[in-house]
Amino acid sequence: MQPEQLLKARFGYDAFRPGQREIVAAILSGRDCLALLPTGGGKSVCFQVPALMQNGVTFVISPLISLMEDQVAHLQRNGIPAVCLNSSMSKHTYNRTLYEVGAGAFKLLYLSPERLQNEAFLRFARQNPPDFVVVDEAHCVSQWGHDFRPSYLQIRDFVEALPKRPLYAAFTATATPAVRQDIIRGLGMKEPEVICRSFDRPNLFFAKRAVADKDRALLDFLEKQQQRNGIVYCATHQYTEHVFRLLQQRRYRVARYHAGLTTGERQAVQNAFLTGCLQIVVATSAFGMGIDKEDISFVVHYNLPQSLEEYYQEAGRAGRNGVEAYCLLFYSRDDLAVAEALARRQAEPERAQGLLRELWKYCQYDGCLRNYILRYFGEDRNEPCGKCGACSSSSLWQQIYKYFTI
Repeated sequence: MQPEQLLKARFGYDAFRPGQREIVAAILSGRDCLALLPTGGGKSVCFQVPALMQNGVTFVISPLISLMEDQVAHLQRNGIPAVCLNSSMSKHTYNRTLYEVGAGAFKLLYLSPERLQNEAFLRFARQNPPDFVVVDEAHCVSQWGHDFRPSYLQIRDFVEALPKRPLYAAFTATATPAVRQDIIRGLGMKEPEVICRSFDRPNLFFAKRAVADKDRALLDFLEKQQQRNGIVYCATHQYTEHVFRLLQQRRYRVARYHAGLTTGERQAVQNAFLTGCLQIVVATSAFGMGIDKEDISFVVHYNLPQSLEEYYQEAGRAGRNGVEAYCLLFYSRDDLAVAEALARRQAEPERAQGLLRELWKYCQYDGCLRNYILRYFGEDRNEPCGKCGACSSSSLWQQIYKYFTI
């Protein structure tokens, strides 16, 4: 069956989106592939279609249990045999799952990078080698990325220890040119085909401003949103709780999400947001990868994030349905001091502080915000976009932007 036929039969799509067919072809050619697609660009289909064309199993290495479970549930709804391994499984369920994978019952096996360091799993993988290995959220391999995971550095050794080199592909939505090179080196990719679609998200409106009264600016903005869905990101638990109480007092359908809550509490918030029971989630960066909700209309950063990559990935959770959405950033010298303190506590403080300095340059920039972001990710853009707080002449944009002039 050809890729287009599989796409229609298994996923219900009549045609690939721009760039997807190119990635599928590169993978099927047998060449290592690094694919960079913006959030909402349909990266999952790019490896799921080739996975279904293999005789054996595909291993998908992913950083979050919730992300794995969401993708597996989606595949199962489409009648595709997929499963994930995670630490919450009982020993009996784990062993039974491995047995079924070895017996050929599944086409896709989702697992965390930490699983690759388990000796029993390594023996299983050598005895039942995958035809295809996919590394999702591949920027996690780079110490210059915003979500560095040391366990991602073990993936290279795992692939090289297999009896035969499988098809090998890595995917990410955000990576500067330097991070791309880190991914290639860190994963041990051999002369990969690098396919990079534009990072531009034309339906997103970007604005940033130093604001004297953040609470008033946030409330004024939300008043105009008419019950649309959104996320408000905060730098710390304390800020998250403060904004949560502020919006709760105004009777918004709101919840908070941070690492200080139990796993069950966080999962309940995520489920309520995804199913439409909540309008707004106030969260730290812990609320991130795996939030696959198409109708998010705004993302507000109440405080500075830690890097421009983190900001763009979090802002990019808005507007996945293609409808116009707002990405608004508050900043202040106090925010910078908090962010610097957080950076100094990172495992690589100099790296973290360097990333923060790049974000602060964005905050001080007075030209086209979209072009600044795209140039940061390696795209040559100079013409004003007409759809950001710095260069828009639209009355609608000006109405939104004025909330940043308090």
